[in-house]
Amino acid sequence: MERISLNKEVSLSRIVYGMWRLGDDKNTSPNHVRAKIDASLDQGITSFDQADIYGGYEAEEILGNALSGSTLRNKMEIVTKCDIIAPVGRYADARVKYYDTSRAHILASVDHSLRLMGIDHIDLLLIHRPDPLMDHHETGAALDEVIASGKVRSVGVSNFRHYDWELLQSAMKNQLVTNQIELSVLAHDSFVNGDVAFHQRIGTPLMAWSPLAGGALFSGDHPDIMSALSNVALQNNVDETAVAIAWLLAHPSRILPVLGTNSLDRIKGMSAALDVKMDRQTWYEIYTAALGREVA
Repeated sequence: MERISLNKEVSLSRIVYGMWRLGDDKNTSPNHVRAKIDASLDQGITSFDQADIYGGYEAEEILGNALSGSTLRNKMEIVTKCDIIAPVGRYADARVKYYDTSRAHILASVDHSLRLMGIDHIDLLLIHRPDPLMDHHETGAALDEVIASGKVRSVGVSNFRHYDWELLQSAMKNQLVTNQIELSVLAHDSFVNGDVAFHQRIGTPLMAWSPLAGGALFSGDHPDIMSALSNVALQNNVDETAVAIAWLLAHPSRILPVLGTNSLDRIKGMSAALDVKMDRQTWYEIYTAALGREVA
């Protein structure tokens, strides 16, 4: 599988397995989670996306239980995120949901994630949401600090606009390496609102969360889009999921789709997107269906 280099220290597999639903599975046993990891690794999917808040702040520990006593960690790149405080789990006493990009919180979050997952470093740490109260000097210095400590090998952001990115980057010694944003056939505004163009210009790959629109793509509410996807799927002997992911992979900005499912069969089929032939007209046929009109 193609790999995307983020910096000299870290590269990710082109498709990333997203673990935000890990705690939703009826079976969260270490053996079952290891089966999901093995199914990913068998396809060359070596990158795994976490966040401290996933599963009500429990998903990292579920992963850690699976990694304990195994050699799987040496075959993986682990991505996790911090800064969202929601009044659940270990933050149940919070009066309101909020963001915390303070040095104290970032350092504590890194240590907490390392302990829960039972690992000695995080390959990629992301600031999960833009914080209106962010002191970019404090946040930038904290991100530089966790890299200098060896606890984190690279840092990036999630859901940032270009101005949020530039503000934080201006106060850092290390380079931000990626921005994880919502991108899918349904959520396609970033292709024309400057978000994708900004990162394409500066050469930082994007990670795409919810690349299947959280399942909404297959809800029955988008027959024209499904028809376009189905035509391509039939031509390539794959399902519509693979085509929707291939549509993102075809973009020159080097998008890394983050695919999350608890189904072993679906995990085993995630790499099928790499086999889809997606020429320019095919891409635009899907885009036209998504717009609901032809391009101007």
